[in-house]
Amino acid sequence: MKPLHHEEKDRSPVALLLIDVINPLDFEEGEDLLSFALPMADRLARLKERAKAAGIPAIYVNDNFGRWRSNFNRLIDFCTEDGRVGKPVVEKLRPADEDYFVLKPKHSGFFSTSLRTLLRYLEVRKTIITGMATDICVLFTANEAYMNDYGVLVPRDCVAAEKKEYHLDALKLMERVLKADITASPDLDLDALLAEAGRQVRC
Repeated sequence: MKPLHHEEKDRSPVALLLIDVINPLDFEEGEDLLSFALPMADRLARLKERAKAAGIPAIYVNDNFGRWRSNFNRLIDFCTEDGRVGKPVVEKLRPADEDYFVLKPKHSGFFSTSLRTLLRYLEVRKTIITGMATDICVLFTANEAYMNDYGVLVPRDCVAAEKKEYHLDALKLMERVLKADITASPDLDLDALLAEAGRQVRC
């Protein structure tokens, strides 16, 4: 069997987390979430391209939707089947070969996953948390990122919830309690963010 190619270790003080964007949205409020998720996906795709150009790795942090025998590629296939509500979002945000992924069983990307280990491997100090839903999995993941002493950025135009008020309430909470930066993605200076995070010393 051909040995696996040894890849040079990626290092970045900043990581882009895409929360639950590979999602069938096959629940009662899925259509409501889709109406906000579709324009969000366009903005997030542009941010992801900018992050890639700046050398910021993308990490897909995704629910396994109870599919315990699945892997990430099979999950993508499942979510892009005809008739899946979330298919157009997945097609806009389909991962590239160089992207990372973590499958999670619950709301937080940190709970019972390898995310903390991966962030440590990448030497990350700040997290840009995007995806859906703003008031559930984004909120829970941002909370644990904050408790683990990571800087938290939640670009307000790159997260989505089922209702506008849910979205706005969660953003206000993260800004107030988690000290999250909710600057819109076009106004994020990624080079300055990298420089600032690179100067920080982690415990």
